[in-house]
Amino acid sequence: MARRTIYIPDGTEALVRELAREGESFSATVTRLIEAGAKTLKRGRVPSYVGTGNGPDDLGRKAETYLRELVSSD
Repeated sequence: MARRTIYIPDGTEALVRELAREGESFSATVTRLIEAGAKTLKRGRVPSYVGTGNGPDDLGRKAETYLRELVSSD
């Protein structure tokens, strides 16, 4: 496990101590809060596997219809 020295404002330290669970160390509380915050921020991001491109706006809903048309047009 990596050890890091960070400097945080007094107000942030007070908040961490306020949000600590009973018996939880300061480091464990900080780690838990960082992970919770990071997960919250990641929810708004588009996953890296989502492709981009051009096509009809309803492609997600009508993909099978469009594919069927392509196959039958040959």
